[in-house]
Amino acid sequence: MQSRPARDLPVPRPGNLSPAEVAELIGRARALHGSGSHPPQGMPLRGKYLALLCDSDDSESAVAFRHAATELGARVATIRPKLTVHSRSDEVQHTARVLGRLYDAIECQGMASALVSAIAQNAGVPVYDGLACDGHPIAALAPLLAIDAPPAQLRTLLLQAVLLGSIG
Repeated sequence: MQSRPARDLPVPRPGNLSPAEVAELIGRARALHGSGSHPPQGMPLRGKYLALLCDSDDSESAVAFRHAATELGARVATIRPKLTVHSRSDEVQHTARVLGRLYDAIECQGMASALVSAIAQNAGVPVYDGLACDGHPIAALAPLLAIDAPPAQLRTLLLQAVLLGSIG
């Protein structure tokens, strides 16, 4: 598997989405909801492999990420990270490159932002910093969807919109 850069939507980080990109993300989430078939038919992420780096695979955010990705057809591997901010930089670089060869995207949960940034610089694939976690800025976009649905469904739609925009 060859490393690929993110597609048309940048990997969401605090404050890095322009108003146009926010509108595109909201539009993509609304389209997923409005398609009448949720989960979407055709499994647009079939054949994609995602890494979920987290300490607990049964945490709410890990379950939410896995659910959103698998509904789109992706396969998700949960990996318990051994890297820390104190890891040698060559170890972080090597691990990131290997993950980038094996997976189409990487979700990092419960890891220091500096470590996630180092992984993102070396992986060659989209790397998300707690995308499915409650405190992520994407979660604040749920009210903008203006969709009458349970919060968990809004969260899933936003996660799926990001995944489709960056690796779909």
